Amino acid sequence: MNSPGTSVAERVRALVAAHRGDRGALLPILHRIQAEFGYVDSEVVPVLAAELNISRADVHGVITFYTDFRSEPAGRTVLKLCRAEACQSVGAERLVAHAEQVLGIKVGQTTGDGSVTLEQVFCLGNCALGPAGQLNERVQGRLTPGRLDALLTEAVNR
Repeated sequence: MNSPGTSVAERVRALVAAHRGDRGALLPILHRIQAEFGYVDSEVVPVLAAELNISRADVHGVITFYTDFRSEPAGRTVLKLCRAEACQSVGAERLVAHAEQVLGIKVGQTTGDGSVTLEQVFCLGNCALGPAGQLNERVQGRLTPGRLDALLTEAVNR
């Protein structure tokens, strides 16, 4: 997580300073940390707690409650599969099972080589085109196992 010339703690303190007067500053700070470093490392928890004058348990609780926050780096490719009702009704669960089998991981995990992280979401706003997924930042609709395999192969081989 270290950036050249700046310690993680210094960078986190700078992010806190940018939100010091904001009500509910923890969430925007955590989002900025994740955007900058790719995940929220456990080493930032005591720094945030001290800087925001809240308990480590409070910080940890927020990080673990919201599924948007990662506590370890994601793979080079992030696949999010929708499991909301509209997508479930057109085969999302079969698609998730297929992805887990093909990748050899469960939802919430990253492949051993760090190439793909598989995540679940509960709506991508693409309900009419379910089952839907998001590969990196691009939303995909009408996913089938074959189409998902092709998209993953293309993304991983870039």
